[in-house]
Amino acid sequence: MLSFFAIIPLVVAVVIYILPLEKIGRIIAVAVQATLTCCAFYLVFMCKQGEVVSTIGNYIGVMGIILKADSLSAVFTLLASFIFLVVAIYSFNDSTGRLFWFLLFIWQGLLNGLFLTRDFFNVFVLVEAVTVVAAVMIMFNRDDRSIYDGMVYLMVNTVAVQFYLFGTGYIYKLTGVLDMDAAVVALGTLDKSSLILPFALIMTAVCLKCALVPLFSWMPKAYRSPGALPAVTAILSGLHIKSALYLFIRLEGVFRAINVPAFFLVIGFITGITGFILALSQTDIYLILAYSTISQIGMIMIGLHIGYVNSYIGSLYHIMNHSLCKTPLFLISGIIVYGYGTRDIREIRGVFRRNRLIGAAAVTAILGITGAPFFNGSISKYFIMSGANWLVRAPIILINLGTITVFFKFSSILFGFPGPNRGAIKIDGLKYMAILVLGILCLAGGVFAEQFIGFLLHTSVHVDLMGYVEKIILFVLSGIAGYLISKYYLHRSKLLPRIKGKAIGFKGICALMGVFFAILLIVGYLSSQLTSNPQPQKSLSWKQGEVRKCTNGTGRCKKSQTKLTDASSTGMTTGLRCG
Repeated sequence: MLSFFAIIPLVVAVVIYILPLEKIGRIIAVAVQATLTCCAFYLVFMCKQGEVVSTIGNYIGVMGIILKADSLSAVFTLLASFIFLVVAIYSFNDSTGRLFWFLLFIWQGLLNGLFLTRDFFNVFVLVEAVTVVAAVMIMFNRDDRSIYDGMVYLMVNTVAVQFYLFGTGYIYKLTGVLDMDAAVVALGTLDKSSLILPFALIMTAVCLKCALVPLFSWMPKAYRSPGALPAVTAILSGLHIKSALYLFIRLEGVFRAINVPAFFLVIGFITGITGFILALSQTDIYLILAYSTISQIGMIMIGLHIGYVNSYIGSLYHIMNHSLCKTPLFLISGIIVYGYGTRDIREIRGVFRRNRLIGAAAVTAILGITGAPFFNGSISKYFIMSGANWLVRAPIILINLGTITVFFKFSSILFGFPGPNRGAIKIDGLKYMAILVLGILCLAGGVFAEQFIGFLLHTSVHVDLMGYVEKIILFVLSGIAGYLISKYYLHRSKLLPRIKGKAIGFKGICALMGVFFAILLIVGYLSSQLTSNPQPQKSLSWKQGEVRKCTNGTGRCKKSQTKLTDASSTGMTTGLRCG
């Protein structure tokens, strides 16, 4: 019963809100989250046998509400359940009140529904509802700055969703269906030129949700909000933005006839580089992490569009790894900000001296996100680079160098002396548990990466020793360069302080949406003119259970061993499959 993943959190939200004993409600909340995580784990296992389908009502075909779980949606459902479980444990003893827990479970139920539905209009409704809940959570403490940031977030995303709604209406006009799988079949019989407008409308909305350049300015406004609790910012970065990436992957598969990987490859490069440059210019601990998230989204986009399955798998794995790394960093930052009374990293020193466990957990997450050897990020970045030639690998290396430099700057808070009036940072045991579990998974996700990928993505991969040694050498060299940049350049730079306070307002973001929409129209038109459309196109994917080993010693796959396979059953569009 896939509907339970959406219904149970909603029911529990109401129960917690009306229950007179708040402590009992929180115990129920954690127990339900643990149960949902176990169920999601089992769902991933079930999807190894094929797609799981649940029909709501007795309607035949695509006329009713159909929920479907494949290997992609099951993994995102598991990720959502686990992150919400960690946040529930972290927030158990906080004085947040019933409203926080009510909204937390509503948020989870809506995201689970988003991952499991395949209906265009249901996606619209769920995205609108999720946007409202996220905006309320940003404004939770109701101070002036938080209300302003939350309203900007709400209005920008509301405008973006209207693009999606118009695109959905056009899809219905063309095909007469709202089911995505049925629409793929119907759209495959149409001329490509008729798909340009709905493609541009829908992908404009989704790209804003993904915070791609130039549509990313709304995201730091949400993260910097003083009214947003650490648990909220952790979900925003660790999970909420991943729902947009999920929609991007799913909807790009719907418009597989409009094949523009080069465009999104370039956008990924620009997003990755822009993200780390803006992160380096910040002194607010939350904004550094927020812009770093934008940079990692750019790297994920690159891997999705390089054109090789190992790179595609690496991007999917990096989505999960980024959640496991960035969630504890935001949770730890919340503890640090509370303990020091400031968000300015220039005034924060000696975290290790005040709390060694917090410092160790932060180091573990930093090693993961920067791609240090044997940590989860190193494996996902290894696979992203495995299908790239040096023309593409160079920008990836540059983005990772930027990430390393950003976290050298961030790591300055861990060392030194905390100051005369700074005592120990004391937190409860449940917060320790939540953060340390995520830190352990950052290491386990690297050491047991092949097993993790095999279970989660239902495909076998192999890390080539020579290719991984090359990755380690690149990391060491990037680490040295990043240290030198952070030590000798950042505090002397005249350019970075100038761009620190630059921000685009609501009107500017709306104007950029119009520009981006126009660009997508042009790109879609050029794609339709450059390629013929004699038959419905098939996407490219991997075969489940197959071992892909990079055999040329550099971590790249041999082009002579590629094949095409139909991915219509999985909904995943990828590149060439390794032999």
